Amino acid sequence: MPVATQDCATNRLQSCYTRFVSPSVLAPHPLIREAVYLHEIAQLTDADIARATGVARSTARAWLARTRSPTGERAERLIELSALVERLARVMEPSYIAVWLRKPVPALAESKPIDVIASGDYVRVAELVSALEEASFS
Repeated sequence: MPVATQDCATNRLQSCYTRFVSPSVLAPHPLIREAVYLHEIAQLTDADIARATGVARSTARAWLARTRSPTGERAERLIELSALVERLARVMEPSYIAVWLRKPVPALAESKPIDVIASGDYVRVAELVSALEEASFS
């Protein structure tokens, strides 16, 4: 992706990120902000977020409703998922990210990225995303 296009995509992502997240969420609970970001920008459902982080769907819904905040290992999975989504948004349309995360990927031995993240193997998916980034920026 040319630099100008990359800057435009980054600006669009940042603009969407701040537009969809209310000011009351931005300051006090950064992990809640990450969950809302995943839901709004990458169109991940509460079920997707629950699946990737290993929590019950009701817990993911509580994060999105801003009534609970992730902690411990579940917070780590959420942060990893958010980091990957930020990177993926630079190489594909944000609306396609949820689909990509659910698809079996040959480079992951036909595993789905969302399940690999849930298992705690963030690095395997991050390496795949790195290859996508290299391909689109070359």
